[in-house]
Amino acid sequence: MSDPIVLEAQHISKIVASPKGSSEGPLTILADVSLAVRAGESLAIVGASGAGKSTLLALLAGLDTPSTGKVLLAGNDLTALDEDGRAAVRGRHVGFVFQSFHLVPALTAIENVMLPLELLGRADARAVAAQVLEQVGLGARTAHYPKQLSGGEQQRVAIARAFVTRPAVLFADEPTGNLDTATGLKVTDLLFDLNRSTGSTLILVTHDRTLALRCNRILELDAGHTVS
Repeated sequence: MSDPIVLEAQHISKIVASPKGSSEGPLTILADVSLAVRAGESLAIVGASGAGKSTLLALLAGLDTPSTGKVLLAGNDLTALDEDGRAAVRGRHVGFVFQSFHLVPALTAIENVMLPLELLGRADARAVAAQVLEQVGLGARTAHYPKQLSGGEQQRVAIARAFVTRPAVLFADEPTGNLDTATGLKVTDLLFDLNRSTGSTLILVTHDRTLALRCNRILELDAGHTVS
């Protein structure tokens, strides 16, 4: 029996107004994109700069709403929810890894990883965070602040934070963009290892074709349209 569909986009488009003073009329950022991703699968979203990759990720994750169409995430119709409703779904089912780490500077590594668990009211937040930091090779760095960690270590903390809630879907937006090649490769290996071991679905936005080829499937965007 095949795994259930955990993320689905049905004919989504994103249309925005032109900059003030422009005579161009509305701008189409994404046009009629549909996709379905099964639990545990990995999907790469690729395309040139400005193709609509980050816009699509924002719509799939419920960080933004489409102009037309609908997005279903873990059985929830994101387009039928208000911002609070979408935030609640993200808290329960979604993890994020960004290019620029987005760690809280005033919190230690373990406190950064504990954060999503504490937001869910988990009493075992510290123990679980410590376990996941050990898993990503940072068991000895739990008390360090982000500024005391290298770029690769900061991204591993960010990955631990993203996976600590065992999300149904993990969104990674150019996760190796700020890292050198060797460090980026280690971080990529870690992402795919955790994708396999936790059963989380991985949605990866990247301009790196080598990285994209490691995913089960590739969705290519060109000027907001999917390229078959």
